[in-house]
Amino acid sequence: MAEKQDFQIPQELRELAEKNVEQARVAFGQLMEFMTQAVGAWSTVPSTVTASGFKVVQERAIQFAKENADAGFTLASELAKAKDLQDILRLQSNFAQTQMQSYARQAQELGGLMAEACAAASQKAERPRSS
Repeated sequence: MAEKQDFQIPQELRELAEKNVEQARVAFGQLMEFMTQAVGAWSTVPSTVTASGFKVVQERAIQFAKENADAGFTLASELAKAKDLQDILRLQSNFAQTQMQSYARQAQELGGLMAEACAAASQKAERPRSS
């Protein structure tokens, strides 16, 4: 009977993958910084109750995007260090479970923030304007 051989990922390949993940992380960080600055520039216009409510939603969505990207880069880094297929499957399964919980929490929080912003906008629209 033939012996079962374990699939091993060569160390050189793991090191190359780690280097590529770090380069991608740096590039993404620069992109997110640029986007944050761009959104900040939009925020310099005079703020109303409506705009400020939606600004909170926008800022939180950007924060969630950063968190999710960081989680993805962490996974990629861990995958680059995986020694065999079993490690890869375990890491991917854990990541999927954790991210699904995060996505549910994020969706619930954004939904609440949107509801608050819409309610504030509605109240402002219903108030009679003084002349």
